[in-house]
Order: sequence, then structure tokens, then C-alpha cells
Amino acid sequence: MSYTQAFLRNFLGTSPDWYKITIVLFLIVNPIIFFFISPFIAGWLLVAEFILTLAMALKCYPLQPGGLLALEAVAIGMTHPEHVKMEIMANFEVILLLIFMVAGIYFMKQLLLFVFTKLLLSIRSKMVLSLAFCLSAAFLSAFLDALTVVAVIISVGMGFYGVYHKVASGSNFNDSTDITKDDKIGENKDTLEQFRAFLRSLMMHSCVGTALGGVMTMVGEPQNLIIAEQAKWAFGEFFLRMLPVTLPVLLCGLTTCILVEKFSLFGYGAKLPRKVWGILAKFDRNNQQRMSQQDRLKLFFQGLVGIWLVLGLAFHLAAVGIIGLTVIILATSFCGVTSEHAIGKAFQESLPFTALLVVFFSVVAVIIDQHLFAPIIQFVLAASEHTQLALFYIFNGLLSAISDNVFVATVYINETKAALEAGLIAQPQYELLAVAINTGTNLPSVATPNGQAAFLFLLTSSLAPLIRLSYGRMVYMALPYTIVLSCIGLLAVEYILPGATNMLIQIGLLKPL
Repeated sequence: MSYTQAFLRNFLGTSPDWYKITIVLFLIVNPIIFFFISPFIAGWLLVAEFILTLAMALKCYPLQPGGLLALEAVAIGMTHPEHVKMEIMANFEVILLLIFMVAGIYFMKQLLLFVFTKLLLSIRSKMVLSLAFCLSAAFLSAFLDALTVVAVIISVGMGFYGVYHKVASGSNFNDSTDITKDDKIGENKDTLEQFRAFLRSLMMHSCVGTALGGVMTMVGEPQNLIIAEQAKWAFGEFFLRMLPVTLPVLLCGLTTCILVEKFSLFGYGAKLPRKVWGILAKFDRNNQQRMSQQDRLKLFFQGLVGIWLVLGLAFHLAAVGIIGLTVIILATSFCGVTSEHAIGKAFQESLPFTALLVVFFSVVAVIIDQHLFAPIIQFVLAASEHTQLALFYIFNGLLSAISDNVFVATVYINETKAALEAGLIAQPQYELLAVAINTGTNLPSVATPNGQAAFLFLLTSSLAPLIRLSYGRMVYMALPYTIVLSCIGLLAVEYILPGATNMLIQIGLLKPL
């Protein structure tokens, strides 16, 4: 073997050779374009390249190729280390959330698997079950963080998959087996594929549910809080100002959930195989019979910790990550988990994604330093008041689908606030634009995993390869929701929002200016 062949074998491991060569070419071409052609073009090229690394997530985790591209961007001066640090510190609560909250959910998985197994076994209709998952995720995301909700759903999905895979491989429920390998599945392969399709659809319905619920309240998504602070809206006022857009979107989103399941569209409609249902029912009965007083107490204390989690997040008693740390401490203390090795397993899921998110913040720093969105923002602000609402919604949606929606919302609300202070727009128009910015960044961004951190978290989780959920498949399955949510949101912003806001002011639910 030559040194060139050895290098190719080592570089990015088992990734396809064409992908390795493509990344090397990117690393060669980017500095040339940046120094000799246009920094602006080089910046947009970097964004496109980073999106490709996300699309190839099942072949190669995006941290390595994306990290190399980001590292080179800093090295050649597309952004600066201090700016990257500033972006990281600005989003430090999200990083804390990923480190501690996801690990905290790991220690509650017994309770989650118990509750959701009962739900799965009691609701036999796939349509009703999908609606239940979507609604549950929407309700929880209105008060909790979407990443926390997705972490719960992933934990449940992993539990279901692990139970069936072990039995299909010829093992018992409590045996330690490698669920990433299908070599012992044998004649159960068709059933496993159907079960994967079933889990994929539940995961996607749940993720879309987090977007439907997260847009409604000021605590649902990080950018909501930023917009609420700039517009000086309290919890109730934020909810009411969003309601003319979020209510029709929620109803149409739930209708979409029903239709794609009923007519088996866009990869939905797969039912839970009877064989899998039987194994899960047996698993549930087995657990009930084997459950000791100690096990019941564990479930009880995990339930108490769950109540604390909901109350702590709903009333913002501390930063989300800090509440996650308290969940780890309480759940491990009262459930008897004291081994460092056992505790360490809880962090395996979240830390790679946390590192990837820091790389993503480096790309965001490049977007800011190279002013990649500046022409779009200037174009929108120069438009007439009549067309501004629709343009703000559309461009926020487009940019959020390829970039971080928190960053897009922050840039737009700051520019809009500056326009207000400069006297370019009036206060009523500013408040309508704030609604357009919030809904524009939250709804169309379901199109790709780039815009929604919860979608990206699912894509890069250990569950995604098990249920064959790739970047392309996720975009395809999100497509009906993207079309419905984006279009209904746009129509509501353009035709319902101004009149409904005036009506809410007239009946006294919103304060007049």
C-alpha cells in the first residue's frame, strides 16, 4: 500500500472515496476564492459545503468534515476566533442544555419507556397514535425546549427499537446485544423494515410537533425570547400576538398529520407490525411481573423528577442546562446510579452533537463577518409597508432553512429595531414585523435539519442510522409539512394578522399603543 492510499484510508475513515476527495477539493478551493475572487462568494460556498456535510451524516458524522472547513475558514480570516467564542457564549445556554439536559433524560428512560409503551399498546390506530405524538410534542414544546422534547422522543424510540431488535436477533429482553447489527435477524428482516418505517414516521411527526408548539410561546424557542425582549412582550401578550398565525397553522399542521397517514404519503402510513406489537406487549407484561418494590420506587422517583423538570422549565427557575444537571443529580441519587462508568454513558449521545453545534456557530460567525445576509435585509427594509410583512416572512423562512433560525431572527429583529429607532417604520408596523420574523424563522425552517436544532439533533442521533433516517429522507418526509406550514403561515401573516391584531386591541386583550 502506498502512502497516498494509506492517507485516503485514514482520512475520514470509511467514508466514500469520492466524498473524501470532495472535502479535500473544498479545502483547496476555498482559500483561492476567498483571496483572489470574492470573500462574499467564498462565504456562501462554505455554507453550501457545510450543508453537504450534514446531508452525508449517515456516511460520515459532520463534525470532522464540517470541522475541517470551519477550521480553515478561521485560519484564512473569514472570521476570527474571538467572534467564534462570542457566538458560543451567546448560545451557551443551548450548549449547557445539550450537555446536561439530554444526559438527564437518559436517567429517566425507564419511566419514559414505561409510559410510552402503555400509550403504544393502548392506541391501535396509527393515525390516532401519530396525532397523539404530534400533539404531545407541540404541547410540551410550548413550555419546554424543543431539544428536550426531541431527546425524550429519541430515548423512547431507542427503547422500542432495542426491545424488538433483541428478540428478533434471538436474544432475551435483558441481554446485552449490539442493536446496530442485523446479521442475526434472519427471516424477520421485512418486519424490521416495516418497524423502522413506523418509527421514522412517529419521530418526524414528533419533530414537526415541536415546531408547531414552539412557535406559540416566548419560551418555546430561543429566538422567541429574543424577539419578546426586543418588543417588550410578556408571556400572555406574546401568545396573543402570535395566535392569528399560529392557530391556523397548528390546525392545518394536525390535518396534514392525519392526511399523510391516511393516504400513506411521503413515507408515512407504515403501521406497527403485529409481531412487534406482540413482543412489546410481552415486554410490558414481563416488566410488570418482574417489577420489584425497588423498581416501583425508581419509577415513582423518576416521575417526581419529571414533575420538577416540567415546573422548573415552565417557570424558568434556572437556565435549562442547570435544571438538566439537577435532573441528573436527583435521578441518579434516588435510583442508585453511583458508578462513574454508568453516569458517563448518559453523555455519549449529546457530546458529539454539542461539538458539532460549536462548529456550526463558527459558520454563523462567517455569515456575520462576510455580511452574507446584508443584501437581503436591505432589500426587505427598502420595500413598502404593504409588502414588508410577506417579504419578512419569506426571507426569514428561506434563510432559516439553510442557517440557524436563532441567528436569522436575531439579525432581523435587531435591524428592524434600528429602523424603528431611526423613524423608518412606525411602532404598529414594527410589532407586526416582529410576528412575521418569529413565525418566519420557526415554520418554514422545518424544511431542512439546518434550520431546526431539534431536527439536526435527531438526524445526528444514534437512532437515525438504526431507523434509516437520512438527511434526504428527512427533507422528503418534512416536505408536506413544509409546504402547508409555510403557505398557511404566509397567508395568515398577510391576510389575518393585521385585522386580528386590531380586533384583539379593540376588545381589550392587547393594549393599544
